[in-house]
Amino acid sequence: MRTMETPIGCRLEASRPFSLLIFGATGDLARKKIFPALYQLGLNSLLPEHFFILGAARRKLSAEGFREDMRQAVRSAFPGEFEEKKWQNLAEKIHYSHIESDSASSCNALLADCSLLEKKYETYQNRLFYLAVPPPAFETLIRGIGESRLKTDGGGYTHIVIEKPHGHDLESARRLTGLLGRYFRQDQCYFMDHYLAKETVQNILMFRFANSIFEPLWNNRFIDHVQITAAETLGIENRAEYYERAGVLRDMFQNHLLQLMTLIAMEPPSSFEAEKVRDEKMKVLSSVKPFPLSGINEWAAVGQYGPGRIGGREVAGYRGEPGVPPGSTVATYAALKVQIDNWRWHGVPFYLRSGKRLARRKAGISVHFRPAPRLMFEGILEGDILPNTLTLRIQPQEGIDLFFQTKLPGSRLCLNPVSMDFSYPETFALDDYARILLDAMQGDQMLFVRADAVEKSWELLTPLIGKIEPAVRQEDFPNYAAGSSGPAEAGALLAREGRQWDPL
Repeated sequence: MRTMETPIGCRLEASRPFSLLIFGATGDLARKKIFPALYQLGLNSLLPEHFFILGAARRKLSAEGFREDMRQAVRSAFPGEFEEKKWQNLAEKIHYSHIESDSASSCNALLADCSLLEKKYETYQNRLFYLAVPPPAFETLIRGIGESRLKTDGGGYTHIVIEKPHGHDLESARRLTGLLGRYFRQDQCYFMDHYLAKETVQNILMFRFANSIFEPLWNNRFIDHVQITAAETLGIENRAEYYERAGVLRDMFQNHLLQLMTLIAMEPPSSFEAEKVRDEKMKVLSSVKPFPLSGINEWAAVGQYGPGRIGGREVAGYRGEPGVPPGSTVATYAALKVQIDNWRWHGVPFYLRSGKRLARRKAGISVHFRPAPRLMFEGILEGDILPNTLTLRIQPQEGIDLFFQTKLPGSRLCLNPVSMDFSYPETFALDDYARILLDAMQGDQMLFVRADAVEKSWELLTPLIGKIEPAVRQEDFPNYAAGSSGPAEAGALLAREGRQWDPL
């Protein structure tokens, strides 16, 4: 693992004293994401002197057994880079409590362990609750914490982190945010979207508003369209139970892709403060035109992967994955055309796509500028002049590309597209979960979604999902092979307007 050679400076610094209570601490999320992130924070000296971690789950396990389980998980996350001494520094502050349920009585029982540890580690009742549990357990656990004495009302802070998905549709999202509002203030609730903590995503605002050469061009006079892509080569990775309930629209669009769109489309906030930024993002969502439910093929395309080849090996189709019903009509790919109806973006389509088992792992945003007039080149150049494109690469290689035209050396007149490239240096270390945990500890909500944005996203997508899902017939799927770029229907969304997707 790469560590930071110098202190990060500017904003990132060790948090104040805290206790982190992880519910569902023996699950995959804690093993694969949370504890590797905590280890990384410790490795980079971003944890305070006074803190402790209390894992809570229904599995009967000793504290020593829990620490060893997490040690193996962290070793697996950083093969060949694991530092035993650094782990031991963290492990001595890791504890575990077995709980019988997610009820208030279990949370009150957990309070005794928490209070003793707070005295030992001098954390001043600063409590951060992380709900690393399946979404169906959210409501019971929120109610249990809220009605118990575990939620402190004085002395220290209370922050609660809620993993996605934030609901299943508009009704369930409103129920979730309403329940949270019964027990917690808005400034205590942290709706998590780990995409927002990726370095290129954080850089969007800086890039837009700190560089005067781009902001004057950031409107419908100069931009033709925007593409936002989140493509994966992976399948559902033994998550059939979750994916059969969710599908790609709930899994990726309600949170990740719509949030990326708001960062690209928002107006400059009056100051770089969490609430001001989140206000502007909410304005974007409020300006999105509802999807017309007639002629839906002009606005949306869905697909499901069949058998194919990924990385030179044969892989099963979605219906062949463990736990998936043979005739499932759940979508693993979707593409949407989104229109933002305000002065800046009127007439500029935003094309969003995401899918599993595609040809390449790729996440990014490309801003396609309008083509240059070619009158002066008539009769001289063959073919069209490729328009300028600005690409913000989110993964796997974080960075920024600007494509523009130059004269090919040695020719009389031949244009050559070239790229001005910026890539994040290899020394950068913090991963998205580490950054999110650090911000939650510090009380910085900039990278977290606000409750009204959660509900607005569902308000936009729920009617669309309700229209698409019942209309898909068993024989319509699969409609793209694993290892391909997706279904032909997705290409038609752009082709009818003379555009095409960026290559994967």
